[in-house]
Amino acid sequence: MHSKDRSRLTFKIVYALRHPGRIAGYVRRRSRDAWLLRKSPDHVSYYRAVMRSDASRSPEAAVGSQSHEYWLQVGQLQFDYATSHGLKPDMRMLEIGCGNLRAGRLFIDYLEPGCYYGLDISPDILLAAQDTVADCDLRAKLPHLTLVHDLRLRFLPDATFDFVHAHSVFSHSPIDVIDECLAHVGRIMAPGGFFDFTFDKTDGAEHHVLREDFYYRTETLIALAAKHGLDATFMDDWEQNGHPQSKIRVTLPVMSGPGPG
Repeated sequence: MHSKDRSRLTFKIVYALRHPGRIAGYVRRRSRDAWLLRKSPDHVSYYRAVMRSDASRSPEAAVGSQSHEYWLQVGQLQFDYATSHGLKPDMRMLEIGCGNLRAGRLFIDYLEPGCYYGLDISPDILLAAQDTVADCDLRAKLPHLTLVHDLRLRFLPDATFDFVHAHSVFSHSPIDVIDECLAHVGRIMAPGGFFDFTFDKTDGAEHHVLREDFYYRTETLIALAAKHGLDATFMDDWEQNGHPQSKIRVTLPVMSGPGPG
């Protein structure tokens, strides 16, 4: 399932024959891709424009949910996994790519006031996130929602966040953006903290489709984390829930104490 190279012409032809109703949508995406590339000097600018286009039609579809029911389902899936794998109400959480709070609304409600920090590169989707806070009556929880233009996290304090979360962010990111995040995330993680991120997995050649969907080998991302002094573990139990993406957990290395004197 994970080994298909979706960028190959043969895959596109077979896929089109099997799903003729999706051809028009792909053609529209390809035309938009060509137009936005001429206007966007870098990937963040490009994807911000993609989100502006998608959010103008539907904020829920912009974060990958083709129905409200699926939006609710995927948000609940993320929340249930996090709370069953170490997230506690008194922890301070950073969500990279918070979107319109598909899962964030559940995290905000669960965490103590002021403990949720959400970042996104898209001003349009952050406006939708503000609507979600109001619609779900989460104002008293004082969530922090911040626009960013990169993933260097320079404005955040050292050793602060117990849980960092990025769902369906690296699946839309070229390797240099992922490298940038992993180079800086360790600084803001609290001792004993963890960083969970999903990605589109391939067992074959790494590739992308229209610069919107990127497919990586697990060992590539684990090695990239190690390059920045982080430990990374493939979370195979995440795949048992049927979600199409895979998940890796990153932690700070445990520092050994001094040896006998």
